[in-house]
Amino acid sequence: MSDSFDILLVEDNPDLASNIIDYLEALGHRLHYAADGEAGLREALLSRVDIILLDLALPNRDGLSVCAELRRRADRRVPILMLTARDTLDDKLAGFANGADDYLVKPFSLAELAARVMALAQRTHLGQPHYISIGPLAIDRQARAATREGRPLRLTPLLWDLLLLLVEAWPNPVSRDEVTRRLWGDEPPSSDSLRAHLHLLRQVVDKPFDLPIIETVHSVGFRLKVER
Repeated sequence: MSDSFDILLVEDNPDLASNIIDYLEALGHRLHYAADGEAGLREALLSRVDIILLDLALPNRDGLSVCAELRRRADRRVPILMLTARDTLDDKLAGFANGADDYLVKPFSLAELAARVMALAQRTHLGQPHYISIGPLAIDRQARAATREGRPLRLTPLLWDLLLLLVEAWPNPVSRDEVTRRLWGDEPPSSDSLRAHLHLLRQVVDKPFDLPIIETVHSVGFRLKVER
């Protein structure tokens, strides 16, 4: 993974913005800057940045509105880290509901901000190939889209995440525990729910085609049965 990224900072406090820019540029990142919500939205839509650091309380347009509009209009999903002085659960839930990927409460250390940037990059696969081809499957990470034999696969967000897990693990299997941990975190569903989602994934990836490629490995988990 690359250690440096193009980062858009949308922050109306000039002193804080200057400190963040100086610190992150010293680490090798390339910073773009906007001081209000409307300018930040324009920059985010026009620039090919990797990560957006978005203040919540902005002039002209607040951060929640900017985040929601980006998710609606942007042609790719750029990771968004919300920066805010608000630390209630409702505030965080509102940020996530509008499309934020992470949340950092002010005041914060610049070292923690840099660590969050790298963690977000790892979580969203920045620096890894955008396109993956395995046998009849073609995966576009940025567009969160997949095809089989050139035919688009209609995947819900969770089914996309499940397919990506199998692709990333190929040719090895993924255990049930790993699938549960990666998709549902600390609140695992029932085994029936996992079974139902695998059934739905097979309906999309396997059923319309001659040969099934999603295989259950007894007592282990699941894998893609595709030749190298």
